[in-house]
Amino acid sequence: MASDQTRTAILAAAERLYADRGFGDVTLRDIVAEANVNLAAVNYHFGSKDELIAELFVTRSIQLNRERLRLLQAAEEAGDGRASVDAILRALVGPTLRGCLGPENQRSTAARFMIRVSIESVPPIRRIRNREIDHLRKFIAAMRRSLPGHSDVELYWGLHFALAMAQQTVRDSERLTKLSEGKCDVDDVEGIIERVVSVAAMALTMGDAASKAPARMLARDAR
Repeated sequence: MASDQTRTAILAAAERLYADRGFGDVTLRDIVAEANVNLAAVNYHFGSKDELIAELFVTRSIQLNRERLRLLQAAEEAGDGRASVDAILRALVGPTLRGCLGPENQRSTAARFMIRVSIESVPPIRRIRNREIDHLRKFIAAMRRSLPGHSDVELYWGLHFALAMAQQTVRDSERLTKLSEGKCDVDDVEGIIERVVSVAAMALTMGDAASKAPARMLARDAR
């Protein structure tokens, strides 16, 4: 097997196994057996299990973040350089939810791998997530343009909560279906996106007012 083919086979096998069984239960020997290669090939191409996991996560994250930024750029162009906060949040959470939920992907290997990433916390992925934040700064900059009267603190919290809602929805969609006895349709991906966006936008647009309320009350009481 040619070197590039070997590398591709290892990545595909690892992604399938991690998606099916999780990160803790899959060994390098499982991966080489699935890929029909030898252990030396994994060590040659990736060096370790952590590096292999990191490679898979980075590959999927690059695709996700490119789509986020493409949608953000389109939203700002449509708004003559200033997108609405709803459009910004839609660009932020839409790719995650579309990539992991809904009947169209039928829980593809890529989708199931990213769902597994949202469920399990493993050091190589955690390190990458904490380091790779430049694309999120572009969303904060867009939010500043959209909400110029809001503090940076409110914008950061708003972005954080929007991402958290999307991740929680991906992680616990099955539980939500059981809890609601099927009333909450987790296959209605566009509907889910709009729900997350509306709640996050409401929190953002009300956030500064709420945080300033105690100060206004103190000033009133002092009079």
